[in-house]
Amino acid sequence: MTPIDLRSDTVTKPSDQMRRAMASAEVGDDERDGDPTTLRLERRVAERLGKERALFFPSGVMANQAAVNLHTRPGTEIILDQDAHIIQWEMAGAAALSGAQIRPVAPAGPVATAEDMRRVVRPKAPHMTRPSLVCVENTHNGAGGTIVPLSEMRAIRAFATDLGVPVHLDGARLWNASVASGVPLEDFAANADTVMVAFSKGLGAPIGAAVATSAAAAEELWSIRKRFGGAMRQSGIIAAGALFGLENNVARLAEDHANARAFAEIVDGAGGATIVPPDTNNVMVDLPDGRPAGSVVKACAEQGVLLSAWSASRIRAVTHMDVSAEQVTRAAEVLAKALVSV
Repeated sequence: MTPIDLRSDTVTKPSDQMRRAMASAEVGDDERDGDPTTLRLERRVAERLGKERALFFPSGVMANQAAVNLHTRPGTEIILDQDAHIIQWEMAGAAALSGAQIRPVAPAGPVATAEDMRRVVRPKAPHMTRPSLVCVENTHNGAGGTIVPLSEMRAIRAFATDLGVPVHLDGARLWNASVASGVPLEDFAANADTVMVAFSKGLGAPIGAAVATSAAAAEELWSIRKRFGGAMRQSGIIAAGALFGLENNVARLAEDHANARAFAEIVDGAGGATIVPPDTNNVMVDLPDGRPAGSVVKACAEQGVLLSAWSASRIRAVTHMDVSAEQVTRAAEVLAKALVSV
């Protein structure tokens, strides 16, 4: 039996149509003359996000870290949510690659707000570390795919302006935020100087991310990408997959969101577990005290359902295009039973 894999929306396989688009992609040397398919993707991303230019990257982590390098200086600090991807899942890249330290913000609610950020700002003094960047993650992965509302994005932008620093938006799943909220992508993106979007999360592409920004910033970002090892040659082969996903798979994200809500309804309360109500396609399941998430995940895997143990007491399930509504229902039923019996 093929497992039902809800560990992440990165586990999707390219569809036959996407593979054909990749196989037939027009290519060139991206570093020398520009790869035509990659250039088309970059123009399309810039248009969708309302920016002057976009650059294609092999991964979201490289794209985020290139943006951090663009905006910061060694010895300064980045203000962002304490559970943000840039802190938790990028191997201290800001410190290792850019010499910038993190100023983590403990949110009063699900995600850090402008007011939360204001509370941690150091007073201006010669012996104090100065901020150089504010980062926002939307949707917020660690908070359960939570959408940072447009009003809060604007408030964070105003806070950063008061500080005199730029904003970077980690929008790996910004597509989800836009589809679920109805807010156009460019409205979210207008509140950041650089915006990272990923194609391998939700859109079904096997690889790739992009950073959209101003034309001037993109020139510098191009050099940073090269320095980080992100210069590519016939990149159109992978850019074609990303372009196919962008043109065909954004609107269907609503199906993933509906499946996540259905999953949550079945699991909520089973064995005393509670659900973080999903805004998008990410479902966080919090177990009662003492219930080991790893044991529950293992029991589900034995029944052909793959989930992630997010922490010692939290399980994550992520819906995506490679799981049907019926499979999601079965997976939720398996988890519900495991929560009672393990």
